[in-house]
Amino acid sequence: MQYITLGKTGLEISRLGFGGIPIQKIDAAGTRELFLQMKTAGINFVDTARGYTVSESYIGEALEGIREHFVLATKSMSRDKEGMAKDIETSLKNLRTDYIDLYQIHNPNMAQFEAAIGEGGALEALLEAKAAGKIGHIGVTAHSTEVFEKALSLDFVETIMFPYNIVETQGEELMRRCTEKNIGFIAMKPLAGGALDDATLAMRFILNNPDVTVVIPGMADVKEIEENTAAAGNLSPLTDAENAEIEKIRNTLGTEFCRRCNYCAPCTVNINISAVFLFDGYLTRYGLGDWATERYNAMGAKASDCIGCGVCEERCPYNLPIREMLKKAAEKFDK
Repeated sequence: MQYITLGKTGLEISRLGFGGIPIQKIDAAGTRELFLQMKTAGINFVDTARGYTVSESYIGEALEGIREHFVLATKSMSRDKEGMAKDIETSLKNLRTDYIDLYQIHNPNMAQFEAAIGEGGALEALLEAKAAGKIGHIGVTAHSTEVFEKALSLDFVETIMFPYNIVETQGEELMRRCTEKNIGFIAMKPLAGGALDDATLAMRFILNNPDVTVVIPGMADVKEIEENTAAAGNLSPLTDAENAEIEKIRNTLGTEFCRRCNYCAPCTVNINISAVFLFDGYLTRYGLGDWATERYNAMGAKASDCIGCGVCEERCPYNLPIREMLKKAAEKFDK
């Protein structure tokens, strides 16, 4: 395992980290097994969030007796001081610890970010918690380059988390500026929300970029830990064949695809939007028509039930034309 300093935090972390979203699908005992395996593999950076339902609680239980082996990060979508202060206390309780190494402002749009760093905003609570020793460092997570660029200009920002993978490279110039300013860069969405199949190639692409401090794939079983650890241990330059495969993937996926972050939810007519696009991908990209159609037909609300309200598009951090994409999916499935 390769280790690196997380920017100006001074924290020594593994370049392969752990994203805590998928453990919502397992249980506390399974999470404990993952953490024991990570300890053995040398993975020490862990990221979760207040918004990931049971993730903080499962991780807190898993950390019993081994907390000192991990650098722990979490985040909150609260934008005001009172809400952030409350969330920090909840995180400390859930994670069963008296300090959190990194606490992040979670995915604000530009208006929300301005509110969070303004008078009475979340930043005031973060700074007070840092002064009290409850948190060690402060970071920002974002999906928009506008927020990313703003965060780069702020002295309190010690880390920035942003999507980076084979098909999402829009942040590369800003990532270089992170390196210049000694701000730790945390790469999220390494598999583009599940759109990429070859995890080894995806991880090698990311970790071959020296501007990436740490990458945090979501992992929910020991096999994924083993595969990602093996990929992270192979940092030789990408081969011509690998680069050709990367170009092929880019040409197939393009930029208009669902990352399954589910920020669009809930749909006003209860369509599981990300599931529709997941099945559409299996139908279109992988030729699994019968499999995809069977699962699509088992859904309650279908793509054709969309009423075109546009609420989902207002929430989507990638500005996808969801209504048009649902219409196209309906044309394929609802015949």
